[in-house]
Amino acid sequence: MHESGTETLARLLANPVLEVFPSSGIEERVAGLPDGTRISVTCSPAKGVDATLALSASLRREGLNVVPHISARLVDDHQHLDAICRRLTELGVAEIFVIGGDLKQPAGRFSSTHELLAAMAEMGHSFGEVGVAAYPEGHPSLSDETLWQHLRAKQPLATYMVTQMCFDAGAILAWIERAHREGVTLPVVIGVPGVVQRRKLLGLSLKIGVGDSTRFIAKHTDLTAKLLGSGRYSPEDLVKRLALDAERRRLRLAGLHIYTFNQIDGTERWRGQMLSSLGGEWGAGT
Repeated sequence: MHESGTETLARLLANPVLEVFPSSGIEERVAGLPDGTRISVTCSPAKGVDATLALSASLRREGLNVVPHISARLVDDHQHLDAICRRLTELGVAEIFVIGGDLKQPAGRFSSTHELLAAMAEMGHSFGEVGVAAYPEGHPSLSDETLWQHLRAKQPLATYMVTQMCFDAGAILAWIERAHREGVTLPVVIGVPGVVQRRKLLGLSLKIGVGDSTRFIAKHTDLTAKLLGSGRYSPEDLVKRLALDAERRRLRLAGLHIYTFNQIDGTERWRGQMLSSLGGEWGAGT
C-alpha cells in the first residue's frame, strides 16, 4: 500500500539518523536520548579514525545505535582496515557509512569508497547495513557522469545511500527519479540540516560546498532571508515538502539523516513537536 504524504512524514521523523562529530562535550549532548537512537559519527582528517572509534565506543556503552563513518583515505592498509572492522564488530556495530574522505592525499592505499568497500567484501565483513554518499546537486571535483559511474560501481557493495545536505526538495526528488533511470536503485536516505543557528548553517553550507544549494539560496530571497536572519533554521518546511511531493511523484524515501552539527537538543525538540502535531500513533510515541 502506498503511503500518504502525512504517513511518509511521520515515518521519516519517527526514526531518523542523527549525525554528530567527535568534539568535547558531545557525550553530554546525547546523554538524554532514548536507548536505540541511531547516531551517525563522522570521520574527518582533523580528528582521524581513532576519534570516530572512541566516540562510537562511548555512545555504544550508553545504549545508542551507532553508525560510524569510515573514511577510505584515512585507512592505512588492509591490516588497518581489518583492525577497524574488528573493533566495530566487538562493539556490536551492525551498520557503517563509508566515504572517500576530504584528504587530498590518501594516508595509505585506499583513495576511494569503492576501493575500501571492495577490500571489506574480500575480508568478509559482518556489517548488515552499509551506507554510501550521494550528491543530488553534484560534487565540486567530480563530473555528474563520474558520480553516476561511482554509484553504479558501489551499488553491489552497499545497502543504501545518503544524500548530501540540500535545501531544495525538488532537486532531491528529481535526482532520485534520474537515479532510477541511471540504474541506481539503492534505497535513498534523505540528508537534511537540523535545527541550527541560521548564519552558522549558511557558513557551513558554503564551506562544505553544498553545490547548487548555494545558488538556490541566492535565487530565492525568502530562504536567503531565513538563513541570514537571527535565530535558528528549522528544516520543517523542507521535510514537509519532501514528504508531500514524494507521495505525489510515487517515490519511496527510505529514511531521514539529520546533520545536527552537534546541536542535538534543538533538533530533538523540533522533531518531537512535529511528531506530536501529527497525532495518533506517532504523537503518542514522543
